[in-house]
Amino acid sequence: MRTVKEPEQKALEINLNDKIYGTFAEIGAGQEVARYFFQAGAAAGTIAKTMSAYDKIYSDQIYGLEPSGRYVCESRLYKMLDHEYGLMVDRLQHSRIDTTFFAFADTVAALNYHRTIPGDGWLGIRFQLGHDSEPNDIVLHAKMLDNDNLLQQQAIGILGVNLIYACYMYKDDPETMIASLLDNLRGRMKIDMIRITGPEFKNLDNRWLSLMLVKHKLTDVAIFGADGQNLHASEFLYKKNVLVVRGSFKPSTLVNEDMIKSSWDQFRAEPDTDPKKAYLLAEITMQNLCNNSELDEKDFLHRAEVLSAMGMTVAITNCHQYQRLINYLSDYKIQKLGLVIGAKEMLELINQKYYDNKDGRLLAAFGELFRKKVKMYVYPMMQEGSSELMNSKNIPVAAGVRFLLQHLIDNDQIADIENFKDENLHIFSKQVLQLLQSDEGNWESMVPKKVAQVIKEKFLFGFPSEKLEFEY
Repeated sequence: MRTVKEPEQKALEINLNDKIYGTFAEIGAGQEVARYFFQAGAAAGTIAKTMSAYDKIYSDQIYGLEPSGRYVCESRLYKMLDHEYGLMVDRLQHSRIDTTFFAFADTVAALNYHRTIPGDGWLGIRFQLGHDSEPNDIVLHAKMLDNDNLLQQQAIGILGVNLIYACYMYKDDPETMIASLLDNLRGRMKIDMIRITGPEFKNLDNRWLSLMLVKHKLTDVAIFGADGQNLHASEFLYKKNVLVVRGSFKPSTLVNEDMIKSSWDQFRAEPDTDPKKAYLLAEITMQNLCNNSELDEKDFLHRAEVLSAMGMTVAITNCHQYQRLINYLSDYKIQKLGLVIGAKEMLELINQKYYDNKDGRLLAAFGELFRKKVKMYVYPMMQEGSSELMNSKNIPVAAGVRFLLQHLIDNDQIADIENFKDENLHIFSKQVLQLLQSDEGNWESMVPKKVAQVIKEKFLFGFPSEKLEFEY
């Protein structure tokens, strides 16, 4: 088992390594990382320069203007890394020929005096692992949980030390690199986005990094785009209308495609939804990914591949209970949140709420889930032995909850998905999976063409059964 070291010990180890040399640039509340290296001793061997452009106008003179007007943002961090690393190379590459350079930067907003800003920040490092090699980047976003400004500043300092230490000491073990970021910080901070790029990590799949963040409980939600690059909600979901489609996507079938398209069309057509400010997410929960409590990382990457082929932005979450997902997204002032759910899953959700709250707290339990700006869209399913489709209006719920369900329907917080393709409802992912693994039957007609193509090209989900290797 790995021994968790104190930040002072980590900083000293870095300082005593004469091959590591760099600069620190910290904006806002994030002025504590360099302090750890100074206080550890022997900092002259590590630190070329520290700076803090606290004034916004002065910061703009150095790094340029931010079109968004926001300073705690991803683009600001990259401008800082570009500027500071460029200066390092220009000024010192000929005088320190045996040194690997780094530039550490952060832009942070800690808890303010009026407590209207909870505290978050962007941290990053551009670093070499060999003197003549091209640099690598690690960029992350952190949410601070301490309810005290000084404690938040201390936490940022520890996180910065952990990040720099991980770059050099765990460079060959990406999972440990991720897990170590919260050394001495559990319960004080969340890390909900990380991106690692560069020549030393060219074979590292950033979607896998998102999975590691959730697996090691650094966050409840991590997001990546169809291009495989990790994203942060603050950069693209802020004040947007968001529709979340939850599924297993193992593999994505014509039913999944229709559920996404029909719900998306309906969501954007709502009178209180601005289609120009609407965003679509496909969600996979950790519970869905774990088979007999074991996480199958390759299976996750296969699902990510088919969703990427469909052009989807994906959220991997530890939010089996929708309330946790709602709480996470509420930080970004979502204008309206739509949750797409199958009729079977809707029935399970209602029963769970009903039987867990028979002591009179049923109304409160549903009230937490169905907030003013949250609406559920129900996709129908075929009922065994019946030609009638199950939807929100005929779902077989207990008499004690029927009145509440009808109330939510009448108040437009639950709606059935319209304009769906009932000819696809006989397709089930488990059946398709069995057929493609044996390469029998007409499984290709049950999935979107792009999905069939990527499954065959990359041998996903065990297709065909004798070719299980998938490079990632």
